[in-house]
Amino acid sequence: MLRAPFSIHAAASLAPFTLPFPAPLRPPELSISFAILEPTMNRNPIKLAARAAVTALGFASAVAFAHGDVTPQAVDTSKLPPLAAPVDKNPYVGNPEAIKLGSSAFNQNCARCHGLGAVSGGIAPDLRYLPTDQPTDEYFKGKVQNGAVRNGVTYMPAFKDVFKEEAIWAIRSYLVSVHVED
Repeated sequence: MLRAPFSIHAAASLAPFTLPFPAPLRPPELSISFAILEPTMNRNPIKLAARAAVTALGFASAVAFAHGDVTPQAVDTSKLPPLAAPVDKNPYVGNPEAIKLGSSAFNQNCARCHGLGAVSGGIAPDLRYLPTDQPTDEYFKGKVQNGAVRNGVTYMPAFKDVFKEEAIWAIRSYLVSVHVED
């Protein structure tokens, strides 16, 4: 088997070793430091590939969880007028306190997927483009409460057991305040 024209250097105390690659698959020269790699792995390319895959998945998961705690954060709605019953139209439209509270709640709970300031980074829809009418209010409330699941895959978690309705309408008020037209 041909040797690749690069070597991976393990921890400083370990000697460098080379990875076997067939001639057409030779990658460009590169040097990577991994303390978990051992020079003896040079003898078993399958074992090396498996460890490299596990290491890559470990790094990928670290990046995925780099946002920190993804547990929904509590939203204190005590400064908002309480709702006597569930409603399907946003009762807090234009309410400065609701918009301020909604901005904070959105950035703590929704921005991980929908982006800071509701400007999506591509993971989830850009909520600034939601229409501001009553049917969309009803749709928004239902989507936040029930989440989105397609083919058994959760695209958005349900927040019905997390947010009181006042918190949902505060977030909706914030989104209406940052609304942009297509």
